[in-house]
This record gives sequence, C-alpha cells and structure tokens, in this order.
Amino acid sequence: MPEGLIAVPIVAIVMGVFAVVIALGLNYRKRKEIFTLYHSERMLALEKGVPLPPLPEGLLTDSAVPYDNRRHLLKGMIWLFVGVGLGVALWASADHEPALFSLVPIGVGAAHLIYYVVEGRKPPSSPAVIAGPGRA
Repeated sequence: MPEGLIAVPIVAIVMGVFAVVIALGLNYRKRKEIFTLYHSERMLALEKGVPLPPLPEGLLTDSAVPYDNRRHLLKGMIWLFVGVGLGVALWASADHEPALFSLVPIGVGAAHLIYYVVEGRKPPSSPAVIAGPGRA
C-alpha cells in the first residue's frame, strides 16, 4: 500500500470522532441553556405568585422531535430495500454465498415492519404537558 494512502483512513477516523465530539458538546450546551431559561422563568413565576407555566413536551426527553410510530415503517422500508438491493447486486456480481449477507439488513427491516404492524398502527397519543403545582 502506498505511503499516502495509509493516512487517508486515519484522517477520516480522527475527523469522524472530532465531528461527533463537537456535535455532542453543542447539543449539551444547547440543552443546558434551555434548562437554565426554563428554570429562571419558573423561579420568577414562583416569586411573583403566578401559576407555573407548563413544561414543553420534549424538555425532559433526549429527543426534541415528538415520537412518531411511523418511523418504524420508514426504517423498515429502508433496511428492507437496502438488503434486497445488496442481495441482488451481490448475487449478480459475485458468488451466491456472499449474497447471504444481505439477509442481515433484510431481517432488520422485517423486524421494524413487524413492529410497525403490531404496535405502530395505534394512533399517536396526545402530547403530554407537565403541569406545575396547582395545575391539573
């Protein structure tokens, strides 16, 4: 292997790790600022005797996006068709044995689709709002 090509994977790995660390740090700082803002708002409301405003739904969870059952349908379709495409490509270009590796993404996709059929068709629950003291 030429000397210059050895550095390419090393740089790619280091840059990938660096990007993940930066993303996690920025997410932490954003969540910390949001918690601080809501805390100060609630403390001011307590001092003034005003009823506490409800906390938003996504504040205490990791995801700011509300949970949607249809995500499993999308994930299942993506995994299934990636597995089918990979299997067809390996079957046509290589021996038949490597094409069996495409059963892994097909299985993951089938699992997501089965979960969607069993659980995901239920209508999404109404968004929960956490009420403060004195609010129902």
